[in-house]
Amino acid sequence: MDLSAINELDFNESGEWPTPIKIVALLLVVLVVFGAGYYFIIKDQQARLSQLEAQEQQLRTEFETKSGMAVNLDAYKEQMKEMEIAFASMLQQLPSRSEVADLLTDISRTGINNGLEFELFRPESERTIDFYVELPISMRVTGTYHQFASFMSDVAALPRIVTMHDLRMGPLGSDGKMSMDITAKTYRYQDESSR
Repeated sequence: MDLSAINELDFNESGEWPTPIKIVALLLVVLVVFGAGYYFIIKDQQARLSQLEAQEQQLRTEFETKSGMAVNLDAYKEQMKEMEIAFASMLQQLPSRSEVADLLTDISRTGINNGLEFELFRPESERTIDFYVELPISMRVTGTYHQFASFMSDVAALPRIVTMHDLRMGPLGSDGKMSMDITAKTYRYQDESSR
């Protein structure tokens, strides 16, 4: 077959082309059809398939998470009830606005009962923090080490929450007494009505 004969081929007479040219032409048509089909149909569908596979994986993970939560829902509800009871119990340990004066009296009485001498007992201004109010009390007391320890223990045993901060102890005097500067803090729940 002569290559110059390819230039003389007529598309209207393609049935009379030599067999090798028919095969090549058929292969070219098949390649063009598959190429166009891939470019216009399959390529977009593959991108869509990848997107849907990613979405499926995300939904599967979300389903597994929610399924695990649903399985443990009763346990979570029970735990929530226990937490609400514990929270209510802790709220009862916080003094109300009207109980703060009594608590201050209890703290000073506890110190006096333990043999401490108060040089300073000053309630500071309240500080609002999130959902509660902090009530600091600056104190300076003198006494022995064991009296300080008994005082701290007795304050911890009070029915209301009182925490001790900024403890500084001074040196022993000739009488065996030392000084202690400390800030006691108690807390009050800040409900919506007091905000």
